[in-house]
Amino acid sequence: MTTIKSVCDFLTSLAPLELAEDWDNVGLLVGDDQRPAARIMTCLTVTPGSAAEAIGRKADLIVSHHPMPFRPLKRITTADTVGRLIWSLAASRIAIYSPHTAFDSAREGINQLISEGIGLQKILPLIESVDLGADLGAGRWGSAPGPVDLQQLADDTKKFLKVDQVRVCGELSRNLTKVAVACGSAGQFLHDAKRLGCDALVTGETTFHTCLEAEAIGLGLVLVGHFASERFGVERLAKVIADEFDEIEAWASLEERDPLQVV
Repeated sequence: MTTIKSVCDFLTSLAPLELAEDWDNVGLLVGDDQRPAARIMTCLTVTPGSAAEAIGRKADLIVSHHPMPFRPLKRITTADTVGRLIWSLAASRIAIYSPHTAFDSAREGINQLISEGIGLQKILPLIESVDLGADLGAGRWGSAPGPVDLQQLADDTKKFLKVDQVRVCGELSRNLTKVAVACGSAGQFLHDAKRLGCDALVTGETTFHTCLEAEAIGLGLVLVGHFASERFGVERLAKVIADEFDEIEAWASLEERDPLQVV
């Protein structure tokens, strides 16, 4: 019998929790790690829709990229969304594990996968971890595979992430030699990318003022959307879990959707 602990141990080996940012909340967040794990659902975020799916399909464990809960709780009641979701999942004996920024930064994590997917070479962390080794850390950057401009980078990113459109900041015809990658909301890496000589940063989303700062320092931006920048990772993770544990049924949430629509 495979236990939740066995799955958590595997996920920790894949994305060591020491890689997580100090502000993050990662690991097993809800549940009993001694219970069996036969059905596992991955998702980007625990929402009313994905929680209902997990309950309806009798999942034993949700592996949610974004933590639930994220911030410390003083009470768990049905008066607010987080409390209501935790209460309903706990009532169905469904555990929650979150790898979040540990998976972002892992050797085979989301930022590495995006970097490889858009063809970068000689890939290294944007911010190296002194404690964990020079090849580990937050974000990624690498050399473009050949002559490429900002338009081509945007097209390559759309193709890899299977999205119809992205937002771009910068001159589309500008030639790029080095590109940085940081999934999610990662405008804080702007000056780290510039310091390393990068010409552009691929990320999920950032603020209006960060876009203005990118223009001011001459760094192109490709904004793919927070959902798109990370959802593919939880789809990949479901397959990795299923391949590792023959007796487990693992799937990526079918109900999860990007809350933002283009109209």
